[in-house]
Formats: sequence, C-alpha cells, structure tokens
Amino acid sequence: MIRTRPPLLFFAVLLVLWCGLAMEAAAAAPGWMRADAPKTWRFPRDNGAHEAYKTEWWYFTGILNDDRGGQYGFEITFFREGARLEPEDPGSPWSLRDIYFAHFAITDVSGRRFIVDERASRKGPGLAGASVDRLGVWLLDWRAHEEGGRLFLEARGNTAQLNLELDAMKSPVLHGDRGLSRKGSLPGQASYYVSFTDLHASGLLRIPRLAQPVLVRGVSWFDHEFGSAQLARDQSGWDWFGLHLSDGRDLMLYLLRRTDGSVEPESSGTIVDRSGRARHVALTQVTVDVLDHWRSQRSGGVYPSRWRVRIPAEGLDLTLSPLLADQELSTPGSTGVTYWEGAVEGRGTSGNMKATCLGYAEMTGYAGKLGALF
Repeated sequence: MIRTRPPLLFFAVLLVLWCGLAMEAAAAAPGWMRADAPKTWRFPRDNGAHEAYKTEWWYFTGILNDDRGGQYGFEITFFREGARLEPEDPGSPWSLRDIYFAHFAITDVSGRRFIVDERASRKGPGLAGASVDRLGVWLLDWRAHEEGGRLFLEARGNTAQLNLELDAMKSPVLHGDRGLSRKGSLPGQASYYVSFTDLHASGLLRIPRLAQPVLVRGVSWFDHEFGSAQLARDQSGWDWFGLHLSDGRDLMLYLLRRTDGSVEPESSGTIVDRSGRARHVALTQVTVDVLDHWRSQRSGGVYPSRWRVRIPAEGLDLTLSPLLADQELSTPGSTGVTYWEGAVEGRGTSGNMKATCLGYAEMTGYAGKLGALF
C-alpha cells in the first residue's frame, strides 16, 4: 500500500479554505441551477464545465495491460465545487468562485499494491480550472483535455505517473431520461449524467515496482456528471458499477442506499450494445446480491466485496469480484471522503453464452459520512 500525504501546512490552508467554502456554499445554494428536466446535449461543448451548477465531476477509470503480462487499474477524477455564483471581483483571476479536487489511483494487480494521491486548490491562474467549450480540466499539472477528437490524461503523483490517449469506440451515452439521471423522487433530486463507456486507452505508466516506465493499453470509461442536489437525508451512499462485457456490451448500474437499508427506487442503470445504442434499465429489472464483505483495517469500513448481478431482460447473470481487495481511498487532503473505488472482474452468462467482464466499482458511505461535496 502506497499513500501520499500533503504537508501539514497544506492541511491548515485547506481547512481555512474549506470552512469559507462551506459558509459561502450554504448561503449561495438556492441560486444554483438544478437538474430538473431533460436537456439538449451538444458535444464537445458538454464535455466542458457547467458553472451554473454547484457540483461537477469528470471520472476516468480503466483496466490496462503491459506487454509483459502486467495488469493495472487506474482512476483519475476531477471535482469542481462552486463556492460562489458570482466572484467578488469578476475582473480578477484570483477572485474565488470554484474549488477543485482531484484523486489519482493505480491498482497494481500484479504487484498487489494500491497507490493513491490527491490534490486540492482554488480556481486561479496556474492552479486549477476548466474550459467551458470542451473537455479541459486541470489541477496544477494533472489534466484531462481533448484535442482532435481524442481525449488525453496526465497525472503525476509522488510515486506514480500516467499519461494516456483515449479514443472513443462508441458515441456518448445519456443516462436516465435523455441525460437526466434521477436520484430521488423530489424535483431537483437529479443530475445530468453522460458517459463514454468504451474508450481505447494507450500510453505510459510509471510505478515504484518497475525500474522503467511501461507502455500500456486497455479499455477506459469516462463519466461526466453535474448538478446542484446532494444526497437526501434518508440516503447514506451508493454503489456504482461500470462494466465492459466480453460480448461487446457495456453496463452501468447505480444503487442509492437508504439509511433504513433499502434501495432508492429511482436507482437505475444503462445497457449499451456493441453498436453504441443505449437502453435504460429500471431498478425493478435488476437484482444485486452481496456475497461477501471486506473490512478496512484503516477506516473500519465494511464494504461488499463480491456480488451477483442479474438482469433477466438482458440475459445477464454475472458474479463480480475485486482484482485487489484493498482499493480504499482516504482523502483528508481534498474531499475528506473515504470510499472504495477499484478494478473488478466477473464471470457468468450473457444470453445463452458464457461471458466475462472487466470494469470498476465505486462504494461510498461505508466508512463515515460523505460530507459537503455530496
């Protein structure tokens, strides 16, 4: 396990910044736009920032392989949290409006190690920001941007480095009702949610176990979500799956958990066929059974660690397991959230055929509260 920690001075600065952000956000929240109706999407513009909404994130995950049989999972995530609707001094590049956070994790499956890094900064020249006309989000020298129809990722932590080029094999997928992904029954309890579920990835990876950087190739997933609603009081967290099936299909599922142990009825999923056509999957069509658990020695959180996922209408019956048990991220220097996000694999059937899958799972709310960001 390799985990980097920011210096003590950074914690002091971040605490002051976060306290100010929380007070400003509480006062400004009523003015932020809500995700309350399907929208008209335009790409590449909608890959960029949507600053009228309070919370936004760009999520990249994937499974990579090198030429020597090494296997790796990766996560690079950028969060934008609105502090003020309007900056105090619109003419100054230093006027506070948004706070940016980023997480970078490598799952070294072959070496049985999990490497985590994190960052946080206010928006400002040379610090952090996001383009509004296309994908272009950065935090210091970590960045995700698009050029010539391709996506590029760059992240260099204290112990790992990843540079990837991503080529979309399928069109963007709009989840829910034309991209309106409901998270509850009340107006505004929703987000706008779009994914590139099938991205061919190639690039360079550096980790401590290897003497030299290695060329890697694989498959990646890009989630982009924005809105202004937080979890309801009776919601404690969520389980999310993004899976690449061996028959060429992709599957997204999210299950919002309630504090009474039930699942939010608005939870749902999306199945994407080989050609890129997407179909909505309602919660009533899905059965997810937890078959085992894993306990974190650091946080004490107890996470599901094996699942059986069945969607009879799609002919799917899969059993999923993590590629590495400990893929828990503790982020005291950025979002302050402890969650599990990691590479998973599965076996089962798709229709009448045997099937395998690779992808990522995310589990939140199992190791403390999610905090102000969610």
